[in-house]
Formats: sequence, structure tokens, C-alpha cells
Amino acid sequence: MNDTAARRDTLVSASASAGTEKPRHTLRRWRIAGMALPFALLALIELAVRAGWLPDHLVPAPSEIFSTLSRMGMTRLARHVGASTLRVFAGFGAGALLALVIGGAMGLLQRIEALFEPSFQALRSIPSLAWVPVLLLWMGIDEAPKITLIAIGAFFPVHLAVVAGIHGVDRKLVELGAVYRLGPFALFRRILLPAALPQIVTGLRTGLSLAWMFMVAAELIAATRGLGYMLSDGRETGRPDLVFGAILLLALLGKLTDGAMRHIEARLLSWRDAFDGAARRGAR
Repeated sequence: MNDTAARRDTLVSASASAGTEKPRHTLRRWRIAGMALPFALLALIELAVRAGWLPDHLVPAPSEIFSTLSRMGMTRLARHVGASTLRVFAGFGAGALLALVIGGAMGLLQRIEALFEPSFQALRSIPSLAWVPVLLLWMGIDEAPKITLIAIGAFFPVHLAVVAGIHGVDRKLVELGAVYRLGPFALFRRILLPAALPQIVTGLRTGLSLAWMFMVAAELIAATRGLGYMLSDGRETGRPDLVFGAILLLALLGKLTDGAMRHIEARLLSWRDAFDGAARRGAR
């Protein structure tokens, strides 16, 4: 009987591991296909332009775009990419840090939330370009208005995520902290922050993506380098290859920075027993 039970347990564990390995292998193939999809789309556009299905003066061939970027040279291209990246990191860092502090205070203290929430609701509705003339009047045309505009774009999604994350903490967890006589700081560090962290990280990712969008608007403020400047220069000189080259670089940088944020998210939230597609397939 013991030998029979042991063989049965071995078969069950082997079939379970095989069932888990198959979805992982399938998911890996889908991820490879997802990485190849943009390149397939570029190849399709190349074919459509070469065949005359798309006008090349409106949609340049990807080979022409890459040729334009290569002719610019690595040094010149690195100056544009570096200028935009530094502005995004500076603006995102300032806006996200301020949002974490203010959002945390508003999430923890109802009086502060009641005082500031109406003003923030009004400020959130202001379009990004509406801030440009105001910042030009206040700060001139140097780097300060550009970084400030990017910080404004990053602030509001992070602020919303922090407040909503703290408000969404299960009341039973807070009551459990009161039972163990946790002080305000210990309650925040051990219960509120871990419970709100998933939503906060999502807000940070959203704020980073908006920082790249606001960077384009920021570099319309008398910039002489940067990807936003490349977009503006390509539009004014009638060069769609330059415009699409800047768009491709923006897409690449946005993907790389979001991938870095996803890696940080996975490290910070490794303790979660969260739902994913594999869990649903295993339940079937």
C-alpha cells in the first residue's frame, strides 16, 4: 500500500510539473512573438512604401528613417537623447517625490485632504500646453520651465495613486495594528505602506509615461536640443523622416524606462500572491 501511494504521489507531482511547464513554454513563445511584432510592423511599412501603397512624403520607409538617424552621428544623436532623458528624470523625480509627500499627507489626514483636494481637482484639468506661457513668463526660457512642466505632468497620477492606495487599505488591517498598539509611524511603515504599495507603483509607472509626453511639450519652450526639438525641427523643415525618427526614439526610451520600472515593481512586490493568467489556467 505504501509503495502504491508513493507511486501515485510521484505520478501526480510529475503531471503537475509537466502541466506547469507547458504553459510556461507557451507563454515564452508568445513573449518572443510580442517582441518580434514591432519589427514585423516596420517590415510591413517598408514593403508598403516601396510598393507605392503609402506616400513616402507622408510615411517614410523605416530604412530611410534609420539612414537619417545614422547620418546624424552618434555624438549628435546622444546629445538629443541625453538632454531629453535628463529632463525627464529630473522632472519625474521632483514631481513624484512631491506627490508622494503630499499624497501621503492627504491620504493619512482628512483635514489636509479636505483643504487641498478641490484645488488639485481643478489643477488636474489644465492641459499641459496651457502651462507653457505661464512658465515662460515666470521662469524664462532656460531649463527650469521645462523641468517644471515635466514635474507637473508626473505629479498628478502619482498623487492620485498614493491617496487612493492609502484609502483602499482594508480597515481590518488598520484595526489589527491598533490591537498590537502600533504607533502612527509603525502603522504607516508596517501596514499602510505595504498595502498601498501596488497602487503607488502603478501610479509611478503612469507618471513616468506622462513625463515623457510632457517632455515633448516642454521642449517646445525654446529648446535647442532634445527629441522634442527634433520633432519641431522636422515639422518646420518638412522632413517626415526626422519626425518619425524622433517618434521611434521616444517609443524606445519609453519602453526601456517602463521596463526598468516593471523590474523595480517585481522586486518591491515579490511578496504578493497575485493573480495572473497562469493561475487561471492552472485552476481550469
